Parts: sequence; structure tokens; C-alpha cells
Amino acid sequence: MVLPLPLTRSKPTAESPVEFMARSHRLRWYELLPWVVAAGAFLVYPSYLALGAQVMIMVLFALSLDLIMGYAGIVTLGHAAFFGVGAYTAGLLAVHGWGEPISALFVSAAVAGVVGAISGYIVLRTTGLTLLMLTLAVVSMLNEAANKAGSITGGADGLQGITLQPLLGLFRFDLYGRVAYIYCALVLFAVWLLVRLLVHSPFGRSLTGVRENLVRMHAIGAPVHRRMVTAYAIGAALAGIAGALQAQTTQFVALNVMSFDLSGAVLIMLILGGVGRLYGAFLGAPLYMVAQDMLSRLDPVYWFFWIGLLLVMVVMFARGGVLGVGDVIWHRLKK
Repeated sequence: MVLPLPLTRSKPTAESPVEFMARSHRLRWYELLPWVVAAGAFLVYPSYLALGAQVMIMVLFALSLDLIMGYAGIVTLGHAAFFGVGAYTAGLLAVHGWGEPISALFVSAAVAGVVGAISGYIVLRTTGLTLLMLTLAVVSMLNEAANKAGSITGGADGLQGITLQPLLGLFRFDLYGRVAYIYCALVLFAVWLLVRLLVHSPFGRSLTGVRENLVRMHAIGAPVHRRMVTAYAIGAALAGIAGALQAQTTQFVALNVMSFDLSGAVLIMLILGGVGRLYGAFLGAPLYMVAQDMLSRLDPVYWFFWIGLLLVMVVMFARGGVLGVGDVIWHRLKK
């Protein structure tokens, strides 16, 4: 007599790293929303394109900080140092005859990345309050150096005389900001694709591991300091691109591009949108700039108090920023 074999349910096979990477890189429909909004704003608000270009520059700047702080867990108060290095590099190149904008972006990114790698190699050997103070010291030193080198940077009067060639030799930067808007949108899109690729790569996963459990990453033999310095340098290079865009689209570089105020502002933008979410920058930067415009008109003297109050409310009641609130609402609707 032959007994039937018992029916057994096969266990699901574990997902391979290649399959996980492919699933992580899959583009979702909602990831296209910022670009749909950008295209719609170009058509609907043609008189606000110059402001739109500045918003996208700040989004790019906040995105570079998110790579450092949101994924690598490096809290910094001196990220504006790299924004300023990129701005001054692009501005000085244009002043001295190198007016081709795209190649100047690459040079600015390289210079800011080198500054980020050198400073990161030193400051990232520390943690906590010491790290915060050292990053603040870096931006303060570079700001004072730019102020003292007035014959080169223009000092407190700013760097003037920036003249750019037409983009790709065809499109001149116009007074209405059309070319600048499209230029900033395309650069932001390219940087977003790069950052998205990085955070879903094994390198990005290792940065998340460093953020979540530094001791365990040391225990498994991961090169923690090297990974952190690499992430810091990449974030610095991206911030340099944002600074270069600022210099090219405004054709002026003020001393405040390398200030603690700007470092604090981009930090607030990221916290408002959501840290470590890749898309917090796309929400936080526009929200901050709109709130700044509205509050400065309502209360020109104490408008920054209301910004601070807004930040306190977000930290207390919406710790994940706007994206965190959206997650809570979405999960409740699904129940």
C-alpha cells in the first residue's frame, strides 16, 4: 500500500540582493509629482519663474544636506560653507572669462567636494557637540576668509561683473528667468536621479547602517570613517552645484552665501519637509520660502520668531515633518 505524500507548503525564498536593488530602484508614480508641479508652474506662473528658480536651488541645497544628515546621520551647522565655495568658484570663473555655465558647474562641484573631503576627514573624527562646533567653525572661517579677501571676492560688497555665455551656446539668460528656470529644473532632476541611485545602492544602505547603529557597523568591519567622509564630500559637491546655480542665475555672489544663517535655514527646510526621506527637500524648501515671504510681510521685524515657533511645533507634533504627517494620514485611511 502506497501512502500519499503529505502536502507541504514551500517556504518563500529569500529575496536576493539583486532583486531587492531592482525593487528599490523601481520608479513610483508619486515620484514624478514634483516634476509635474514644476512643469505646471512654468506654464501657469510665467511672471514668477525667477522665484521658482531660487526655490529649486534651495531644494537642491536641502537635498544635498539630506544625503549627509538624513542618511549618514551627520548633523552639521556648516553646510553653507560648500554652497558658498560653489558660488564663489562659479562667480570667479565667470568674472575671469570662463562664462560657460555647465562646465563651471562641474568645476564648482569638484572644488566644493575637495573642500568637503578635507574638512570632513578632520571634523568627522569627532561626534556630538564637538562635531557641531567644528562644522560651525569651518563655515565661520571660510566666511571671514571671503570677507578679508575683498580684492578677490568683493568682500562685503559682493562679487560683481559675472557674465555668462548662452546655455549650450544657444539660450541666453533672459530677464524673465525662463532659461534659468529650465536650467535649474534640469540640473535638479539630474542630481535627484544621482542621489536616488546612491541611497538605494549598497553604499547608501551602509550609510543607513552607520546612522542606525555605528557600533555594529564597526563590529562587522565596515570602513565607517571612510564611508562618512565619502558621503560628506558628495554632499558638499552637490551643495557646491546649488551655490554655482545661485551665482549663475543671479549673476552676483553676496557674502551671506557662506553664513551660519543660511546653514540654519536649510536645516529648517529639511526638518519641515522630513529628514531622510529623499523628498523632504521638495516640500520643506518651498514651504519655508513661502512662509518667510508671508511672515516677513505681516511682521517685518519679528518674522523669524514665527519661523522658530513653526519649527518648534513641527518638532513637537510632527517629528517626521510634512511627509511624516502624510504617512500617518495615509495609514489611518488604509485601516
